[in-house]
Amino acid sequence: MSRIVRWDPFRDMVAMRSQMDHIMDEWLRASNAENGENSQAMRLAIDVSETENNFIVKASIPGISPDDLDISFADNTLTIQGERKDEHVEENERFHLRERRFGHFMRTIALPLAVNADKIEAQHENGVLTLTLPKAEETKPRKISIRNSQPVVEG
Repeated sequence: MSRIVRWDPFRDMVAMRSQMDHIMDEWLRASNAENGENSQAMRLAIDVSETENNFIVKASIPGISPDDLDISFADNTLTIQGERKDEHVEENERFHLRERRFGHFMRTIALPLAVNADKIEAQHENGVLTLTLPKAEETKPRKISIRNSQPVVEG
């Protein structure tokens, strides 16, 4: 059975933005590899979802203290940045495998609708940062009621 889905231009724009981010990431990785830079640079993994009243952003930040994060919101753009500090390595310590990444990271997300910046909430639990960004009142759907009108009788 087919399902009819209402067209949402913002969903298409977010999907296109995600695809463009992916393309640019691949291009930057290839460019960095050509220049001899680390092609496995630290990247902040995030999920962005939307409810009727909020945008929800979840970021994986295992091993990073909330005190080491800088979260800002301006011009409808959320920026999360921080640094995962490298651990002290003993002089005679040899690694057989080292995949964990250290260093500065930053992620910027442009939201498709206005947000009430004064009411943004942040929570940190089990290595996951959760940001709740309430939509501005003017962007929320409003129900419009219809008044009954009585016919005018002339006579």
